[in-house]
Amino acid sequence: MSYAPARWLPGPHLMTIFARLAHRPRAFTARTERLELDDGDFLDLDRHGDPDGPTVVVLPGLESSSRVPYVLRMVSAARERGLSVVAVNLRGLSGEPNRLPRRYHSGETGDVAQVVARLVAERPGRPLGLMGFSLGGNIAAKWLGERGDALPPELRAAAVVSVPWDLARCAAAIDAGRGMGWLYRERFLRTLRRRGAEFARRFPGRVDARAVAACRTFAAFDTHFTAPVHGFESAEDYWARSSAARYLAGVRRPLLALASLDDPMVPRAALPLEAARANPRVRFEAYPAGGHVGFVAGLPWRFEFFAEKRAAAFLCEELRR
Repeated sequence: MSYAPARWLPGPHLMTIFARLAHRPRAFTARTERLELDDGDFLDLDRHGDPDGPTVVVLPGLESSSRVPYVLRMVSAARERGLSVVAVNLRGLSGEPNRLPRRYHSGETGDVAQVVARLVAERPGRPLGLMGFSLGGNIAAKWLGERGDALPPELRAAAVVSVPWDLARCAAAIDAGRGMGWLYRERFLRTLRRRGAEFARRFPGRVDARAVAACRTFAAFDTHFTAPVHGFESAEDYWARSSAARYLAGVRRPLLALASLDDPMVPRAALPLEAARANPRVRFEAYPAGGHVGFVAGLPWRFEFFAEKRAAAFLCEELRR
């Protein structure tokens, strides 16, 4: 499949914002189920399509749920190719607070492992694929690299879009941004600070509530919230241990990675191009333009989203081999 960026959306910012605000695809009726996790917490899953057919597990990005536009577009693209979808709400993102004093983060792969294990136990032998956007893509790629050949045989392939492969470089780029960079940063941090305040009220003493409320950069938030809540020594320790790039050599299932060289949140220096070339299981497609989880193509009155269609085509081919 070829990709020609929409000329009427010049620059990465228009592409990124349009993709976030564009109209949603037609509604699908999801079957919402709760997965009880081994540690006593839970995940809420939205299931679409035939439960017996090849199925794609979709992981959304930072502070996003199973109902955001790009996840629904992925559901639509997968269903058009006869694939079922399980869209995951990461911990704390389904609308109901989780039970334990922890949340999701970029390196938390244990939860997706339990989702896949549940699906394998339901129907052994059913082909499964994994799809991740941004933070969810980092989780997906990291899990593939961590597990290597130890993944369930049902997990046939994965596709990821706009992954922050090097978390330290990505945090630095977003924190240094001005103008639109400031807008992206503040949009995410406003939600993160609010959730951090709720966490502090529910679990007194776990974090410094004042420090979390004062965070104006990702480095500060990861220092005062992400690292202490999830057992990392520091933000730098969290970034180093959670960045998917360091695990790419261990990938043993077909992995399609889509990236944009003008991504305003993932600088070109963060893309693991050499590591991808060294692993024949990884197909890394880096396009000159596309923004962050954008990849809009077509005309203003007939536009489409390339990344979701490309991922669905790749996963359909791999799951039906």
